[in-house]
Amino acid sequence: MKQFIYILIGIIAVILVFFVTAPVYIIDEGEQAVIVQVGRIVKTVTNAGLYARIPFIDEVVRYPKRIMAWDGEQKSMPTREKQYIWVDVTARWRISDPQKFYESISTIDAAYSKLGEIIDSEVRTVVAENYLRETVRNSNIILERANTPDRLGIGDTMDVSQISTLIPTGGSQEPIQQGRRRLAEEILERSRKMVPEYGIELIDVVTRQIRYSDELTQSVYDRMIKERNQIAQAFRSDGEGKKAEWLGRMDNERRSILSAAYEKAESVRGAADAEATRIYADAYNQDRNFFEFWRAMESYQNTLPNFDKTLSTGMDYFRYLYSPQGR
Repeated sequence: MKQFIYILIGIIAVILVFFVTAPVYIIDEGEQAVIVQVGRIVKTVTNAGLYARIPFIDEVVRYPKRIMAWDGEQKSMPTREKQYIWVDVTARWRISDPQKFYESISTIDAAYSKLGEIIDSEVRTVVAENYLRETVRNSNIILERANTPDRLGIGDTMDVSQISTLIPTGGSQEPIQQGRRRLAEEILERSRKMVPEYGIELIDVVTRQIRYSDELTQSVYDRMIKERNQIAQAFRSDGEGKKAEWLGRMDNERRSILSAAYEKAESVRGAADAEATRIYADAYNQDRNFFEFWRAMESYQNTLPNFDKTLSTGMDYFRYLYSPQGR
């Protein structure tokens, strides 16, 4: 029985030794390897498959072949105008030359550390060379829409050209030359020049987030409030201008209507006076004495009630008060 146990243990030991010191090794899909003999690289394997090796001499150092992600830490950086912002960058990379990678870095953790040094340095350099507006904007569309009604939602009747002159064009609304996307491409171009010596290929660098510092955030809020107040004042000024314009137009229309009405009234009055004169003339021609008597009675009716006192009636005006014949 003991002999059988010894034989079983020996078989297991042989199997273990075979697997540990096997003359073959397997490279899986998504893997690549460097074969090292006593600290010296003898070959690199980039294709999946079954390969032979010399037991106890060849060391197989495996590396991933896939694209990997590098996530940087959010860091505070100054812009060209010395405004501090928080920048968070991410990148994708892969091992393009396993031999160089093994010779210069050796481990994946060391590669992440090296990428952090290179990318963070280039990000800090690019941000420091450009103004704040370049890091937060990708285009000048905000300026292109500055003279359109859609910018403020004010409709087509508003005089936007005058309002836009009151809106500040400095600071964040100055035109950009490159923009955030172009700066990310510049960071990628600069970083790519640094990594080939480490057997690394940098695929892309993306600015994941840009956040203002607390001091800059308050400054931005203050500028936004100032801009909104200026826009409100522009609305008020435009409204007052429209009010004055409409009041002037209404006054002109009122004067025009009154003038036309006065002209028409005078015309009607003239026609009526002419008609009355004709009627009076006809009546006068029919009976002159009665006409004069009737006109005198109408005059008495209109004038006598307004007399407080009459000092004398000895005048021709009151002749019909003494005699119907006016004598």
